[in-house]
Amino acid sequence: MRKTSARLLSLLSLLQARRDWPGALLAERLQVSDRTVRRDVDRLRELGYPIGTIKGPDGGYRLEAGSNLPPLLFDDEQAIALTIALRSATTAGAGIEEAAERALATIRQVMPSRLRNRIDSLQVTAVERRTAHRVGSEVLMALSAAVNAREQLRFDHAGSEHPRRVHPHHLVTWGGRWYLVAWDLDRGDWRTFRADRITPRIPTGPRFVPRELPEGDVATFIRNRFQGDETWPCQGEVVLGLPAAAVARYSHDGIVEEVDPETCRLTLGSWSWRSLAAEFAKYDVDIEVVGPPELREAFAQLADRFARAAGTP
Repeated sequence: MRKTSARLLSLLSLLQARRDWPGALLAERLQVSDRTVRRDVDRLRELGYPIGTIKGPDGGYRLEAGSNLPPLLFDDEQAIALTIALRSATTAGAGIEEAAERALATIRQVMPSRLRNRIDSLQVTAVERRTAHRVGSEVLMALSAAVNAREQLRFDHAGSEHPRRVHPHHLVTWGGRWYLVAWDLDRGDWRTFRADRITPRIPTGPRFVPRELPEGDVATFIRNRFQGDETWPCQGEVVLGLPAAAVARYSHDGIVEEVDPETCRLTLGSWSWRSLAAEFAKYDVDIEVVGPPELREAFAQLADRFARAAGTP
């Protein structure tokens, strides 16, 4: 049986992976008894993790959202992934560079030497084109909150004498810049606003019922606004398990839409379906294909090709 500390780390990782866990299934995954699972859950609760009990014939546990931040525990792969993500975030262009550097230093300091040596061996030189279009993280958070809550937003916009009143619908990136797609209440039309020119006014206004975009989806809407009718012959859409800010730095002419703080929707175009699938695959995370069916088929064809290249029958 593994040591208690290692078992607690595995238990916490499982609780974070899905919403509800039957107690018997946790015991099976950890290769311990139900009684040991109950004791380990109590230990995590003592450390500050809000773990709820699920009643019913099977019984189980759920990691709830807490009001305080308990000690964070990561396995080796999570710690390395977090460190690499923070290094990438130092050039994200979202106003979080200094915070990312401080967080990276904090995490590295408490890492065991075996992990610290692995991280230090990864030397990355980030070359960034500095521009005047950087957006503060507090602005992105305010815009994202208004979009998700479907609340009317008022903001000052550079070049405009009067505050703008809008129904915010999407926060997207295009060509390395952040944009807010919104229904302008004073002009009665759809508008795109550069986020680096926005100064939100707090508090937000009343909730609203979302309108349908004229082109049907935000990717087509943004592309038509900036690119006209010149489009790639093959266009597809996927959901990636990465923050929008991380994907936006590498998507070039792609359209990135925030789904939640850790997930984004990416729309790209290419000259063939297989090259498009390969472009999505470069992000090295799980991919959920939204469409079209040709993109799914291209992923299957690439999987076949890669299996043959690896010598797998």
